[in-house]
Amino acid sequence: MSSTNVPNQTSFLRTSWEFPEDPKELSVQLNRSYIDIANSVNSRTIGIFPVNRPGTTGNEYFTNGNRKQQSFRRLYQFTTTLTFPHGINFITFGGFVNIYGTFVSGGVWYPLPYVDTVAIGNQVSIKVDSTNIIITAGAIVPTSGFVVLEWLSQP
Repeated sequence: MSSTNVPNQTSFLRTSWEFPEDPKELSVQLNRSYIDIANSVNSRTIGIFPVNRPGTTGNEYFTNGNRKQQSFRRLYQFTTTLTFPHGINFITFGGFVNIYGTFVSGGVWYPLPYVDTVAIGNQVSIKVDSTNIIITAGAIVPTSGFVVLEWLSQP
């Protein structure tokens, strides 16, 4: 693999910077340092999980050659209703990259999906169709929980 055109190079900010005294050179250096800071801040994962609307994750995917795709994230809360709408517009949709969550049943928290290695009937699955999030419960029935969907924009 060639490392000459790697799209995911790590951001790096210098910890110190010697600024020149000449005003013209200072202006150039300040502009350059601002661009370095902005690029580094903008290339990190954003730790915001909005409930009522999608939020940008800050993650970048390159599934279509070197064309960057932005990903979006949304948190869904649910109670006893295990099928509920997600509101994602599949016209501008490039595919899911993460579907996960947690749920509570009988005062115990479980990961979603839940796989029981002892009692297969206890398993809880999750799937997403073009309009809904669908949680299918076995013997363990979720009473409430959270689902996180992360998806790509179209390439």
